Formats: sequence, structure tokens, C-alpha cells
Amino acid sequence: MSQSLRTKAIVLKRTNYGEADRILQVITPDHGRLSVIARSVRKEKSRLAGGIELFAICDIVVHLGKGDIATLTGSKMNKFFAQIMTDYDRLQFAYEVLKQIARASESVDEPDFYALLAECLGALNDLEINLKIIQTWFYLRLAELLGSGLNTATDASGMKLVEDAQYNFDLADQVFTFNEKGRYNSEHIKILRLMTHNPPAIIAKISNIDDYLDDCLRLSQIVAKV
Repeated sequence: MSQSLRTKAIVLKRTNYGEADRILQVITPDHGRLSVIARSVRKEKSRLAGGIELFAICDIVVHLGKGDIATLTGSKMNKFFAQIMTDYDRLQFAYEVLKQIARASESVDEPDFYALLAECLGALNDLEINLKIIQTWFYLRLAELLGSGLNTATDASGMKLVEDAQYNFDLADQVFTFNEKGRYNSEHIKILRLMTHNPPAIIAKISNIDDYLDDCLRLSQIVAKV
């Protein structure tokens, strides 16, 4: 039985189809990833086009039929993160975030993907937040949702990570290993712990965080396997 679905959505990918249609991949808070066709949306007077922009939270209505692709019947812009478009590096990372969420949601049905993407776009829209903070936070959260979150509690021996100690990171086992000349110290560990429990706006208030961001970002990318 066909039905209509009304939901918030963020567009992950848009592909032109036919003469005027467009296939959309969207992520939603309650229904996961959906494939949607927007008919005649590329025509000049389309009433749907303005509600399915990238880097925006949209309110959409779709008609669910018998096939795998739903039909977009209504769309309205809820919030557009316009400041992302003003900074090249943020814009490029925003595209990367869409790609990573699209790829992750293909194989894992995780409702928090929508929340992660919405919060990340909001942080990118705040030009006062260091981009490296957002990048590190995103990769750590993505890894957690994919089931490979960073262990900031214990080392390879099962011992608690402590202050005044140095650690390296074992790529194969994805754990910290004690090493007197290791790259990571207690400040790295503290920042990484905070990033797994707080949004970027809170992390940005940590003093002297810039001294540790390059290492933390590199580690977060390793954990997220990007």
C-alpha cells in the first residue's frame, strides 16, 4: 500500500536524470537514507527546486510506492547553512562530510547519521570555530557510529591511560601503546575524550588546543579509516 511520508532531510547527493528530473539521496532523522526522484525539478518554474539544496535542512514530503525510489511531492527549506559557501576549505570539507555519510549509510542503518551531519553543518557554518576542531570531531564521531570508536580509557595492555605518560598508537589493533617517547600525551588524550562527548563549539573553548590539533586530526582520520 502506497503512503506519503513527511520528514526533515539533508540532501547527500543529487544526480540529473532524464530531461528535467533529478535523483536525490537524502538522510532523515527517523527513516534513514532514502532515494527520491524529484520530477521536473530542473525546469525553471519548479516548485520543488528551492527546498532541496545542498548544505541545508529541508522539510520534504515523499510518496512511497512499490519500488525502491520514492517520489518527492513537496519540499521547503528549513535552514540553509550559507556561511559554509563563503570559505573554500569549509566548503570542500562539507562535500567530504556528505560523501562520508553517504558511504557509511549505504551499509549501516544508523539513525544518528542525520544528527551527526546536521550538527557538523551547523559547526561549519560558524566561522569562529577552527576547521580542524570540526574535522577531528566529525571523524571521531563517524568512527564511533561505525563501531570502531577510539578507546581513550585503556592502553594495549588494558591499563588505564594516565597523566604524565606518553603513548603511540597501534594502527593494527587501534589502541594506544605506552612509549616513553610516544607522540601522544595526556593533553592529547584529554582533548580526544572531550571531543567524543561534546560538540565543536564547546571544544573550541579549550585553551592551547591548537598545539594538539594536527596530531588529533591525523589520529581521528586513522580511526575513521579515511
